[in-house]
Amino acid sequence: MLRITDTRTGHLVDVPAAPRRLLRSSVHLPPLGTGSGNGTTEDTGTGIGPWHLRVLLVGDVLARIAELNGLQVVTALTTGELTPDRTGALDRIMAVLGIHPPTAITPHRPDAALGGPADVRVLPPGDDGGLTTGVRIEVGQVDTAPPERGTSTRELLGAPDPSDTADPLAVRLLLLGHPHTAPLTITGPALAEARKTLRRWRGQVADWARHPSKPIPADLLRQSYAALAENLDTAAVLDLLTALTDRPDVPPGAKFETFAHLDRVLGLDLARDIGH
Repeated sequence: MLRITDTRTGHLVDVPAAPRRLLRSSVHLPPLGTGSGNGTTEDTGTGIGPWHLRVLLVGDVLARIAELNGLQVVTALTTGELTPDRTGALDRIMAVLGIHPPTAITPHRPDAALGGPADVRVLPPGDDGGLTTGVRIEVGQVDTAPPERGTSTRELLGAPDPSDTADPLAVRLLLLGHPHTAPLTITGPALAEARKTLRRWRGQVADWARHPSKPIPADLLRQSYAALAENLDTAAVLDLLTALTDRPDVPPGAKFETFAHLDRVLGLDLARDIGH
C-alpha cells in the first residue's frame, strides 16, 4: 500500500483503496513549450523541457514503487496534441531516462484510457487535469542556471556529446535527489557531481558483485520501503545508499543486493559495469 500526501488537502491518503490491487495513474504534462518562467529551456522544435522530464520521472517512480509493492499499474500520459516529431522526441526522452512507456497517451479523457477514475494524478501546480478525482501529486518546476541557461533538453540529456561523461541517467539521479514537490534549479556542477556519483556507484556495485551474496540488512530494507511508500521519498533512499557504501558492518555481498534491489525503483542502471 502507498501513502501519498494529496497536495489538494495536505492529508496522507492510501492508494489504491484496499482491497483493490490495481493502481490507475494519470500523468499530466505541462503544455509543451512551457518553461518555469525563469529561463527553462526546451528541446528545439519539440517544446519538451526539464520540467516535462521531471513530471515524467515522478510518474515512472510512482509506477515502479507500486509494482515493488505488488500492485498492477496502468498509466495514462495526458498531453496536448502531438505532432509526429513531438511523439518521436517524447519516446526518445523516455527511453534515455529509463522511463517505462505509459499504457496510453491521450490529449484528453485519461480516465477513459485507464478504464476508470485515476487513483493518482501527477501534474504541474495549479493544473487539475480537467478532473477533480484522485490524489494529486504536484511536481515542482525546473529551471537551469547560468551559464546552463540556453541549453536544450537534448544537450542536457548528454546528446550529441559522445564522451563518456554524457550520461542521461545523471539527470535522473539529480532529479531523484530532491523532493519532487519543490522547485529545482539544475546547475552544471550539480550535474557533474551526479555523473561522478553514478560512475563511482557502478564501479562499487561491479566490485561487490564478485563477493558471495548476502541478505539485504533488515533495517535498510525497512527504512527504504517506508520512505518510498510515503510520498515517493527517493532522496531519502539515495541518502541511505550513500551511507551504506561506507558501512564496515555490512558485507560487500549485502551491499550489492541492496543497491541492485533498490535500483528497481531508482532506475539508474547501477549494475551496468558488472563483468567489465
